[in-house]
Amino acid sequence: MILGSLPGEASLAAGRYYAHPQNRFWHLVGCAIGRDLASLDYLDRLAALQAAGIALWDTVASAQRDGSLDAAIREAEHAPLRDLLARLPALQAVAFNGQKASLIGKPQLEGTRLALIDLPSSSPAYAAMPLRRKETLWARLADFLT
Repeated sequence: MILGSLPGEASLAAGRYYAHPQNRFWHLVGCAIGRDLASLDYLDRLAALQAAGIALWDTVASAQRDGSLDAAIREAEHAPLRDLLARLPALQAVAFNGQKASLIGKPQLEGTRLALIDLPSSSPAYAAMPLRRKETLWARLADFLT
């Protein structure tokens, strides 16, 4: 399972995960599963993730936020991750897409049987790390795929 923090404005408007055209999520997760997801339509992207055994969710159930930056999240209600994961006995690992997702989600899941993986954010706002380095770090997901 890959957990983000809270969908940004473009994703909320489109009703789709990682809808901002500059977000590198589909490229990065595609590298991890060995598929070019960015060239597929949204439903085919989701089907490819499902076939690889990857689910998507968020660490924030609801919040106030102006814009799309994680730093602007206010009054966050955290998603009940332990409740969700209790219904997923085959789950092996949870990856956090970015620092905010990790800061919110990791404390809820520490001490579980799951591998917890911090990933660099796929957001275009996180440009400090070169894409090649992000690809290498995201490739660790392949160790947990079906």
